[in-house]
Amino acid sequence: MSNRTVIVVGAGPGVSGSVARKYATEGWDVGLVGLHEDALTTLGEELQQHGTQVGWASADVTDPEALARAVTRLAEHTGRVDVLHFNPSAFRGKTPLELSVDELLSDVALGVGALLTSLQAARPFMSEGARVTATGSQAADAPDPGAASLGVQKAGLRNLVRSIDKSLRKDGIRAVSVTINGVLKPKEPLSPFHPENVAGAIFAAAQQSGEEWRDEIPYDG
Repeated sequence: MSNRTVIVVGAGPGVSGSVARKYATEGWDVGLVGLHEDALTTLGEELQQHGTQVGWASADVTDPEALARAVTRLAEHTGRVDVLHFNPSAFRGKTPLELSVDELLSDVALGVGALLTSLQAARPFMSEGARVTATGSQAADAPDPGAASLGVQKAGLRNLVRSIDKSLRKDGIRAVSVTINGVLKPKEPLSPFHPENVAGAIFAAAQQSGEEWRDEIPYDG
């Protein structure tokens, strides 16, 4: 029987890479989907050196067909998806008066719509007990007007995660977003907002079960 498998969408440095490492240390197989082949290779080879079964596929997450192919390819290799983790978001430094509708919709396609594509591709490989997790942000509740699209993305992502949870819980599949209420500090290993510590909170969120399940968990460090 194959190991449990996590697919990390939007994989690369930062929180997504830390999520992949956390699952690897717990003995899971890991699939990585991201835009940049070099970053995927670096992360994938790092995990392989520690004995993890890992595969990766490069895809633009705003291209539904390419993203679906990448997720399906990785899922077919292991035959199962126990956790689908979604990490992407677009940062665009524009205020509501500067942001165009096309730019907003493009960012939402990346930060929200790509979760739909990922889920629909992974769903045939998910069974009872599988989980969907997503990297949320305080921007959903306290948007920075200088990066207006980010708050829209994160609010939309949280709403979509809740819809996924309600839709799939009858099948024993649950979804949760982890709202990071702080600024990431990748150069401060002891900080609760170091990506490795945030990844631990995301991993813990997926371990919820039963009536205690929450579809959103705030992470305050």
